[in-house]
Amino acid sequence: MKLLVLIGLIIAVETHQFLVQDEQSLRNGMVRQQLEARGINHDATLDAMRKVQRHLFVPPQYRAQAYADSPLSIGHGQTISQPYIVAYMTQLLDLKPNHRVLEIGTGSGYQAAVLAEMVNEVYTIEIVKELGQQAEKLLDSLGYANVTVIIGDGYKGLETKAPFDAIVVTAAPDEIPPPLIKQLKDGGKMVIPVGPPAAVQTLILMEKQNGKVVETKLTPVRFVPFTRSQ
Repeated sequence: MKLLVLIGLIIAVETHQFLVQDEQSLRNGMVRQQLEARGINHDATLDAMRKVQRHLFVPPQYRAQAYADSPLSIGHGQTISQPYIVAYMTQLLDLKPNHRVLEIGTGSGYQAAVLAEMVNEVYTIEIVKELGQQAEKLLDSLGYANVTVIIGDGYKGLETKAPFDAIVVTAAPDEIPPPLIKQLKDGGKMVIPVGPPAAVQTLILMEKQNGKVVETKLTPVRFVPFTRSQ
């Protein structure tokens, strides 16, 4: 009996090691084929995308598709963005380790985890309570102590922790929320999709320079609508 138990433990350990190696292989392939091949070249972004276990941030029924080049449903009418979009938006922020970052739209928590691999402080706001709580629990379990999840209306930003070196918005408002512009540090960058729901939106990079905001329209995108509290 003891021998059978020991054999079972050895098989379980070897199976776990195989799965971990296989998942790392999938992430490495994702980075090569979906990111580097399409112009993502920011080393810290690529390192974070290789490290963060994306399959843990999607519902169990979609885990086989976790490293595919597509968004996936996470419930509550929300999605986890495709890996390329996550990397592209992250690269645009040109993050440094000492940066403080605000994310609007926690969703699954995946973008927050990528950011947390790169900077000291991440604050992320989610309006859907259930999603925010799930993301907070998962991020805590994975050891992301530098991420603070707030349940609330992201339109208002987080004035108590402003200014931010970077802001990333993962839902599309009709127009850029003024509080977010105000809370961006001079020299900081914000990436945000803007446009009507159920239509093609425009990804915009905003840079604050000497108190003025420079806006650059980048590429067509599709994001879930930016929702407000009633």
